[in-house]
Amino acid sequence: MENVEATSTGHVLIFPQPAQGHIKPMLNLAELLCLSNIQVTFLVTTQIHHRLVNYTDTIARFARYTGFGFKVIPDGPPPKLSPNDDHKKLMNDMVQGLAVNAKPVIEELLLHDNNSDTTTRESSRVTCLIADGWYSFAYDVANEAGVPVMLFRCASACCLWAYFCAPRLIDAGQVPFKDEDLDELVQNVPGMDTFLRYRDLPSFCRTKGKLPCLGLKYTYAIEFERTKAAYGLILNTFEDLEGPVLSFLRSECPRVYSIGPIDALLKHRLLQQSATLSNPCSLWEVEDQSCLSWLDQKPPKSVVYVGFGSLAVFKRDQLEEIWEGLVQSNKYFLWVIRPDLITSKDGGFQAPEALLQGTKERGCVVSWAPQEAVLAHSAMGGFLTHSGWNSTLESITAGVPMICLPYFADQQINSRYVGEVWKVGLDMKDIYDRNVVVKMVNDLLDGKKDEIQKSMAQMSDAAKRSVTEGGSSYCNLDSLIQDIKMMSLKGEHSVQGPMDGEALLPN
Repeated sequence: MENVEATSTGHVLIFPQPAQGHIKPMLNLAELLCLSNIQVTFLVTTQIHHRLVNYTDTIARFARYTGFGFKVIPDGPPPKLSPNDDHKKLMNDMVQGLAVNAKPVIEELLLHDNNSDTTTRESSRVTCLIADGWYSFAYDVANEAGVPVMLFRCASACCLWAYFCAPRLIDAGQVPFKDEDLDELVQNVPGMDTFLRYRDLPSFCRTKGKLPCLGLKYTYAIEFERTKAAYGLILNTFEDLEGPVLSFLRSECPRVYSIGPIDALLKHRLLQQSATLSNPCSLWEVEDQSCLSWLDQKPPKSVVYVGFGSLAVFKRDQLEEIWEGLVQSNKYFLWVIRPDLITSKDGGFQAPEALLQGTKERGCVVSWAPQEAVLAHSAMGGFLTHSGWNSTLESITAGVPMICLPYFADQQINSRYVGEVWKVGLDMKDIYDRNVVVKMVNDLLDGKKDEIQKSMAQMSDAAKRSVTEGGSSYCNLDSLIQDIKMMSLKGEHSVQGPMDGEALLPN
């Protein structure tokens, strides 16, 4: 495809968190904006830029857009996760460390016209900041510069709503909670009172009485107010999947743009313009393509894909229980085992000979896999997942039912929705038992296959409809693009958007 050379209408600065689950959807958003001739500067850390340059085709992918460029800042301290860590504190530490390096760069980009050292295009003044949802410091700088702010939340709408309800849960004495209360229903999260259990709340609530409630309440109250005050909220979801929760969010936030599944939406827009399809962005050094050849030899819907994302880690005994269950299920399985999948304090893991032999007969193990291609393969019958939001959407788009073993953050509530609300999989939350793994694998591929597959087929069809012309996500993207262009022409206060609570949907 030739370079896209047209008059740019607006200049957006996009600032994601330096993690696979955030970089990927926000790069997809950047390309969608470039397709509409909106200039984009993408702010990344040194390490992320190195991975994008060396392990992906991102540079070639965006070279065709004359209005796109990267801005690179030094890294903040990386989070080091283990199963017993306070993940919320670790992520806060990472954001605060990154703020030291990022804030002066953002000030330069937003407060000065000559604001870029990129070589891909002439610079122009930034007219809109699209920031990752937790970057309060970027929000403050943008307000000082008079630049409209949109927030991109990379988690599900259901998780975001639970986050926003955290202050009322604390006021009601429901958080923190005791371990023996895990299966009791949670009140004070409107729309979820009939099915949301304590064990389904985000992982930061599970601190066995050590939760600094006042600090947490203040943090989430401030974040909620910032989200309501932002010009708009962008979500990687679609109306048929999370419509009820989106209604609650729209009652609080002026403009909610649901534009997911964003990878499917990008593919559709590229096909519309007869452009080359973009390859999925992976920040890992090696994707083992040989697993696709292994899948080619397997019957349709006969394989369970096992992948726990880029951050989840397990204790040695947890990993062994999962592995034993997969082998004893007598089903084919493809498992991504990262070198750092076991927590470092547990040391390495030497699999017993019986496991190795069972894996040799029915399994395939790789260090990283081309996940979207794997899920789209005809041999795929199920996905044992950590319930990260990108993985959940990719599985729904591909029509592959899930077994959910969430790790942290939004994953607990995602898994509850998969099993109880959308009924497109099974929730194995908090269980590391080989017998349960065997039962769930066999239920997914045999015993409950028909009922789960029926629900999944309906939701997968809805996902695909949402990104085609006239679909909800397709139309919401058009509204987002129009609003960004209006910002550049007349300024924030001239942009005409929906009234509070009004959905961005086609007539």
